[in-house]
Amino acid sequence: MQPIPPVAAALAALGVPHRIFVHPGPVTSLEQAAAERGQHPSQVVRSILFRLEQDRFALVLVAGPDQVSWRTLRQFLGQSRLTTATEEEVLAVTGYPIGAVSPIGLPQPLPVYIDDSVTTEAEISIGSGVRGTTVILRSADLLRVLPEA
Repeated sequence: MQPIPPVAAALAALGVPHRIFVHPGPVTSLEQAAAERGQHPSQVVRSILFRLEQDRFALVLVAGPDQVSWRTLRQFLGQSRLTTATEEEVLAVTGYPIGAVSPIGLPQPLPVYIDDSVTTEAEISIGSGVRGTTVILRSADLLRVLPEA
């Protein structure tokens, strides 16, 4: 029996309905991840950590193959420069490894921004905190547990 991923445990504690999906092997593409989950690529939500400046970060959620508009994000955040966080920074700031990052259950408060693409599907999948495992839930429930996002 596999241990419960940290994001699933956090959702359970909040009373949010969800299910856990464990991939049968390594995941090498968005399309593969979606197919194995029985979803469309647009239902797979990616959590991308950006470094705004020294020791200041923001998490951006975007669905499927959509890309973050760096120009729009810089303007929205009032930043002239930003970069994606390094693998070490992602683990240190979120507590999760790349490929398993989630906006839920973070060890410290972090600004979270949700692209409109995330809410176009009723059901989505997000990082579980464990590579190769995802949490599937309703997009409305994600918004409900992230009221500040």
